[in-house]
Amino acid sequence: MPDAPALSDPIAPDLTGKRLHFVGIGGSGMSGLARLCAAQGAVVTGSEREESDAVDKLRAQGFAVAVPQTGDALPDAADEVIVSAAIPIDHPERTAAGRRGVPVTKYAALLGRLMIGRRGVAVAGTHGKSTTTSILCHALLQSGLDPSFILGAHCEQIGGGARAGGANGAGTASDVLIAEACEYDRSFHNFHPTHGLILNVEADHLDLYASIDEIVESFAHFAALIHRDGSLLIQHESPHRMAITAGVKCPVETLGFAPQADWHVELDGEHVTLKDRGMPVAEWDSPMPGDHFAYNAAAAAATAHRLGAGWDTIAPAISGFAGLDRRMQRIGERGGVTLVDDYGHHPTEIDTTLRALRSHHNPGRLICVFQPHQHSRTRHLMEQFLVSFGAADVVIVPEIFFVRDTEQERQSVTAGDLVDRLRGRGVKARHVHPFEAIAEQLEELVRPGDLVVTMGAGDVWKVGREWFAGRGP
Repeated sequence: MPDAPALSDPIAPDLTGKRLHFVGIGGSGMSGLARLCAAQGAVVTGSEREESDAVDKLRAQGFAVAVPQTGDALPDAADEVIVSAAIPIDHPERTAAGRRGVPVTKYAALLGRLMIGRRGVAVAGTHGKSTTTSILCHALLQSGLDPSFILGAHCEQIGGGARAGGANGAGTASDVLIAEACEYDRSFHNFHPTHGLILNVEADHLDLYASIDEIVESFAHFAALIHRDGSLLIQHESPHRMAITAGVKCPVETLGFAPQADWHVELDGEHVTLKDRGMPVAEWDSPMPGDHFAYNAAAAAATAHRLGAGWDTIAPAISGFAGLDRRMQRIGERGGVTLVDDYGHHPTEIDTTLRALRSHHNPGRLICVFQPHQHSRTRHLMEQFLVSFGAADVVIVPEIFFVRDTEQERQSVTAGDLVDRLRGRGVKARHVHPFEAIAEQLEELVRPGDLVVTMGAGDVWKVGREWFAGRGP
């Protein structure tokens, strides 16, 4: 059932006239938060390492963005500096803020403050956060509701990656704020959610967490933050479900493919039926392949209904969902070869995406250009990576995308190590670098009927776009 009106929580901070400076404002989450703060009356500035389309768009919308990032980029009148978890403590703008006594706040802490006094919806999980959040926002917008939201990806269908909701068609002010809740750096511990979703829990970010037990403990801490008058929707089949929900104050519901789940997802080909305690409540044809997409859409549907949307609008909204950037995104076809781009960088994401692509497209060959993301992730999850490419016919691996890790970690594992281990298991894998060489390999390798997918959280998408444009190396 839809929940009650807004809870009587403390009023959200008044940002009117407050001068906020965002370090790394071009990132999807940071730019979304910057726009949300500006819509609430803050005077927003920012900085970026280099010029980009994202910087151009922000400037076109009236934001002052300094390039590059130096101590001089911090405005004299700044009241607060906002940084993402990726900004190191010795960053020149953080150093300048310290000298001048300007408080520094992490992205997640400010976003959490903005949830106070609203119906905050926090979408957590190792995988599927951006897709689920995008579908949820799309369903609410199609239902005539007007939420505020911040995504970690770009979804053209809902206007990008952020929206400052104000009023719906009836003129009723919206109090819903939807955001992805990331476990990295324990960022989601800063949130004040009314409703929470935990889509799945697996080992990841092992550069910060010592074990899966620490990860489960972190998700349990997040779940305990949910308002007692709110709700938690969690994966029914998760082996960690009981440990995570033990200290939760709010009602808990489960979602999964098991008939015992409170919300039961049935998938027949591309047709999805969602049942609430055994009773069918909605059906739709899935616009994208894979049981993981059906599951994410069902999580969004159940949450949209709780927030006041009707099933008669939720189901058509899901069927008409056009997807988001870098999530099984079909770029097009060239010479009879289909090109798809995907953000997947965790072994589970790779496995489920490749299986879905093979089942849906039935290509002559499935060629995966996979860019590992972080040396620490590659090292910690090596054994899982080795079994995640079973649906691919050929795997091409460029250099590991170096981010956040130490130089010592960088020396601990290479892309060549991953390729050698894959080849040892019978996978047709090759290490090719740089990107221009991969484009050249694709030009010689592909034939009509093949499907090429570029995968990774770094900049591997550039390989496919260059090849697709026919420019080659």
